[in-house]
Amino acid sequence: MSPLRRAIARLSADDSELDAQELQRECLRASCKPMGLIAAGEQVAVTGRLKSVTFTPCTNLPLLEALLYDGSDMISLVWLGRRRIAGIEPGRLLTARGRVALREERKVIYNPHYTLAAPTS
Repeated sequence: MSPLRRAIARLSADDSELDAQELQRECLRASCKPMGLIAAGEQVAVTGRLKSVTFTPCTNLPLLEALLYDGSDMISLVWLGRRRIAGIEPGRLLTARGRVALREERKVIYNPHYTLAAPTS
């Protein structure tokens, strides 16, 4: 695509499209696999932006769940036994590593190892 066509495409795109494109570029820079290409059972590294973080209180085991979006798809990150994790908040960029499972037809990584990106001002 020519530079002029790219510039016109950027000007005509809405904010969500531009954000998705930037997240996909970040995924490539981090050498992570796009979430849209991940299958259950794979050991992966994924990078994206946290869309939401929810705490589900349970009598036996509390559950902290975050939705991570990379511009192609979303994956749930679930920490069992956690009520809160410093830095895990909507809008933060992070890289998570773990094995992908399916829960109710959605991709999920339980107790992922993660690295937070530096917050932007």
